[in-house]
Amino acid sequence: MIRTGTPADIESVREIAHISWNDTYEGIIPSPIQQKFLEQSYSTPMLEMRMERTILLLAEQDGQAVGFANFTKVDEDGDAELIAMYMKPEHQRSGFGKKLLSDGLSRLKGGQQLFVYVESENQKGRNFYEANGFLLLEEFEELFEGHPLQTAKYVFDLSGQAQ
Repeated sequence: MIRTGTPADIESVREIAHISWNDTYEGIIPSPIQQKFLEQSYSTPMLEMRMERTILLLAEQDGQAVGFANFTKVDEDGDAELIAMYMKPEHQRSGFGKKLLSDGLSRLKGGQQLFVYVESENQKGRNFYEANGFLLLEEFEELFEGHPLQTAKYVFDLSGQAQ
């Protein structure tokens, strides 16, 4: 089941983010940098703000949160961004990511493009986006909490969707 996240889901979202970040970025992003980012980006005030200003969707199985996706709303240029999509490792490749993406896309009516930024070494993430119609635009180096990372920028064409 996919549903809109509520403030009651903050602990579940935080838990999923921590588990999936540690699983995905082990050996790519040093643990102290991961922890600092997660503490800031997944604090209660930050998640409350995300729930007010963006689209935060939860995937549930048997009443338990197993993943989430966070989309910005469509801006004046028709652009939106998939800020985050994380799944507990044991629920990856089970169809929940595709359901979260599909539900999120259905909420971006009138949009032209959906962007997502993926750490270049995150091959599971890159494979998922490429398999679901995202096109690679560019790769670039950036500093993430002071740590150099290669980032891949993808785009999904929203204009072909039923409006």
